[in-house]
Amino acid sequence: MLQRCLDLLAPALERPGAVVVDCTLGLGGHSEALLSRFPEARLIGLDRDKEALRLSGERLAPFGERATLVHAVYDELPDVLRRLRIARVQGVLFDLGVSSMQLDEAGRGFAYAQDAPLDMRMDQTTGMSAAEVLNTYPPGELVRILRAYGEEKQAKRIVAAIVREREKEPFSNSARLVELIRDALPQAAKRTGGNPAKRTFQALRIEVNGELSVLERAIPAAVKALDVGGRIAVLSYHSLEDRLVKQVFAAGAASTAPPGLPVVPERYQPRLKLLTRGAELPTEEEVAENRRAAPARLRGAERIREDAE
Repeated sequence: MLQRCLDLLAPALERPGAVVVDCTLGLGGHSEALLSRFPEARLIGLDRDKEALRLSGERLAPFGERATLVHAVYDELPDVLRRLRIARVQGVLFDLGVSSMQLDEAGRGFAYAQDAPLDMRMDQTTGMSAAEVLNTYPPGELVRILRAYGEEKQAKRIVAAIVREREKEPFSNSARLVELIRDALPQAAKRTGGNPAKRTFQALRIEVNGELSVLERAIPAAVKALDVGGRIAVLSYHSLEDRLVKQVFAAGAASTAPPGLPVVPERYQPRLKLLTRGAELPTEEEVAENRRAAPARLRGAERIREDAE
């Protein structure tokens, strides 16, 4: 869906001196495409993963000073722009979820298909690992996480097994957790929805990285940073992320006027115009080329007026 993101952002980034923020830099593929497609634009790339910053820095080196890469979580966008003395930007891109590099690097513990230390931190220099969450959280809190972030219907059954096992020996590696989940689930639950560990791993990753709470702060901050005429595109990969994005965009695109006003003053007018009808889905060709794109949902919006004072 990269091409569609570029097309959504194009009217804002074709202006001279445009600044675009790639809030989820990763390996720099989207940033490289942005800098190539919009040769007058300057890019700010954010990532909490230092290894991703190093690799994307090598990839984007040919663009020289047009690319500024910053070690930051995307809800820190206002601070980053303040430090760089940038008042407003013309484009913002989010490609949420875990990067292919993190999934494919065995030592990170994101993937349930290979045995690895249960880490799952996008920034391995800070915060609790997934193993620490599993070994220390109260059972009720683990159930809440699996239900809320993994939409796991068998959360109680899985957590009961985790608590039993961690009393014998603390969790450290992913293979043991995957095996425990397989053994804990009823046969019917194993027959649907792919790998039965998928939802638990997603829930742990979201908890470890505070992804939803960060996103709750980041999307409104990104909208606020947009210049009038600026555009934002967000690719999300599960319903919880997409719901948050949808809510922020819908609120911005709605009038806040009290009912019954014959003329709506400008301060009550919508701040955003929606650029997508609902969430756009990847094409069959894209999914065939990259199975990880299957759950992707794209939403876009344009800033059409300033905030009311």
